[in-house]
Amino acid sequence: MASEAMTLSPHTLRPPLPLSLPLPPTSNRRPPPRPLHPALARRRRSVLLPKPPRAGAGAGDGMATHGAHPTLLEHMGRAGAPADLAVLVAHIQAACKRIAALVASPGNADLSRAKPAAAGAASAAGRDAPKPLDELSNEIILSSLQSSGKVAVVASEENDLPVWMCDDGPYVVVTDPLDGSRNIEVSIPTGTIFGIYDRLVELDQLPVEEKAQLNSLQSGSRLVAAGYVLYSSATIFCISFGAGTHGFTLDRSTGEFVLTHPSMQIPPRAALLYSSKKQTLLYSSQNL
Repeated sequence: MASEAMTLSPHTLRPPLPLSLPLPPTSNRRPPPRPLHPALARRRRSVLLPKPPRAGAGAGDGMATHGAHPTLLEHMGRAGAPADLAVLVAHIQAACKRIAALVASPGNADLSRAKPAAAGAASAAGRDAPKPLDELSNEIILSSLQSSGKVAVVASEENDLPVWMCDDGPYVVVTDPLDGSRNIEVSIPTGTIFGIYDRLVELDQLPVEEKAQLNSLQSGSRLVAAGYVLYSSATIFCISFGAGTHGFTLDRSTGEFVLTHPSMQIPPRAALLYSSKKQTLLYSSQNL
């Protein structure tokens, strides 16, 4: 029996492993895919396969492409906005993208704190002492407006007097480059406010300082365009050219403001909560 046992092959004592067993974890071979349960397979196909368009769906349904949601400049082109105004708005939106990145930067904590004022020093306009972030945002706005070549004068909240830029600029811009900068430390939204007027050519013969101030003090009814850029979880550029207000959200994957809130309006029956400045209550109607 002993000699007979010595003649047995190794396969007789230790049969090979069947191929259907799972591979060891150190193997470089991919294991065969396990079949999905039929219900899971149907669910997976419904997620991966694109849904057919609904009957009668318009171009504004969905946000797959910017063709369905035009960019800010595309919207202006379709609305027939003057070329000079489109150039100016393009420079304003470029400045606001830089400010949005600055506001969201983790290094803005120190920039959002006011600098210690000198003894007895006060702002000429009686406002709070400017913060470095206010001043930096102001420089970004002024630089962009200057490079546009379309602005004659700029009146900024951060400057005590309007700034004359060029004699042939067709527009006047009034702005608060970073409204609510003190909110940044507690993560409350901030924004950029701006208004655009036509330059009053009838004032061109006046001294620079005088015509700069008179151009900046035009009535709100003469505005060519006005807007507000909100810096929050999203950056939203709201603008009106006199016929409706539209909101454009910054698509960070493309760097473009795309139309997301067309024809914004206050609902006819809205909640009874509105934002207002307390200091204006003295000049408001009795009903307010």
